Amino acid sequence: MLTIRFDQLGLAPGDRVLDVGAGFGRHIFECARRGANVVALDYAEDEVVQTRATLGGMVDAGEIDLERFKGVLRGDATKLPFADDSFDVVITSEVLEHIQDDVAAIAEMVRVLKPGGHFAATVPAWFPEKINWMLSDEYHAPKSEGGHVRIYSSTELSAKLRTAGLDLQGSHRAHALHSPYWWLKCAVGPRNDDHPAVKKYREFLEWDIMEQPASTRIADRVLSPVLGKSIVFYGVKQAGSVR
Repeated sequence: MLTIRFDQLGLAPGDRVLDVGAGFGRHIFECARRGANVVALDYAEDEVVQTRATLGGMVDAGEIDLERFKGVLRGDATKLPFADDSFDVVITSEVLEHIQDDVAAIAEMVRVLKPGGHFAATVPAWFPEKINWMLSDEYHAPKSEGGHVRIYSSTELSAKLRTAGLDLQGSHRAHALHSPYWWLKCAVGPRNDDHPAVKKYREFLEWDIMEQPASTRIADRVLSPVLGKSIVFYGVKQAGSVR
């Protein structure tokens, strides 16, 4: 399930791509499939291990060339272990809302991006996220260890991205059908994955991801501008940005 629209990312074969907070690798896998040279970084050791294994499996299966696989490592988004101007594309998906010093993390991502390079960030959208926080204290920090520490408005995030030296190129909402799932989870308890209603809705979402029927694609497109769980911003690093 991809949140970023690759036709808006400016990705070209041979581009060097960094995914900060790659999780289990859904976006970095697509970048590799499109011929990019990929580096994935995450703070969680188990996700690093799984992403490394999956990329290795993709190489073994012939889905991507070994040359595309440049590294998967554990690291801190506020202290990236890369030189200035190292990457053509930097992406970060559903990560910034977990980081206390998000300004430092954004500055680091822009620092390692080449001037003229493309950037994409996704975070939970304000309205669906606000409902989650209202429904359950266990969904977010401090009760949820490693949980979300803030609710972004689009104005706040766009201002922080511009301040870091990005020229914003557009934004959109995504995954409207996922918002009710999280409202349901928060209503019954975020850790109560065995609740019958939660299980049924999760099965629906899994079916939707696998089958991608036209009916749900249309519904998601129509509803996402209002109910989309995530908001995505795209930008380009300005020449001469302060590092």
